[in-house]
Amino acid sequence: MYTTYILYSEKFGKIYIGQTSDLARRILQHNSGKHRYTRRYIPWKILYTEHFETRSEAMKREKELKSHQRRNFIRNKLLNGGVRQLPD
Repeated sequence: MYTTYILYSEKFGKIYIGQTSDLARRILQHNSGKHRYTRRYIPWKILYTEHFETRSEAMKREKELKSHQRRNFIRNKLLNGGVRQLPD
């Protein structure tokens, strides 16, 4: 099982999108400062997740969510409007 996830740093207003096979471990890594980009914006909280059978599916969804249009949707709807399901 693979997870595509969106993290949010409320303190800094930053969004991070990634994918992993072990979400708990990955969140710990982000919040412990082990990753160059995310260490500057600790603490991170999980904003949204989607689960996939294969890594390639998770990577495809990660790429979709990282598009400029999707990032705007995340900011405008998911953060402000409380939407819990993103469109395909």
